[in-house]
Amino acid sequence: MAANIITLEDLQNFKQELVSEIQKLLSQRQTTPARKWLKSYEVRRLLLLSPGTLQHLRVSGTLPFTKIGGVIFYDYDDIQKMIEEHKRNPHCNGKNLNS
Repeated sequence: MAANIITLEDLQNFKQELVSEIQKLLSQRQTTPARKWLKSYEVRRLLLLSPGTLQHLRVSGTLPFTKIGGVIFYDYDDIQKMIEEHKRNPHCNGKNLNS
């Protein structure tokens, strides 16, 4: 049986590959939820919102929702869309560039 010698460089390369793969998996997990429909507590945790703020987003029509029985569901795509629509450019300080 032939013996394979593993060098310190081999271990360092393996470590870099492993860390890179783990980072890739974590970034994918953070950007996409496991399910398309999220409950209120999941949306509050995702966006760091209080129950009152989430209710305001519903009542004002900012964030669409579906209510089935007593449970409110939010479409993940609607959450992403709301965030994109409210994105601000930090370089324009809230001023309209066309003015």
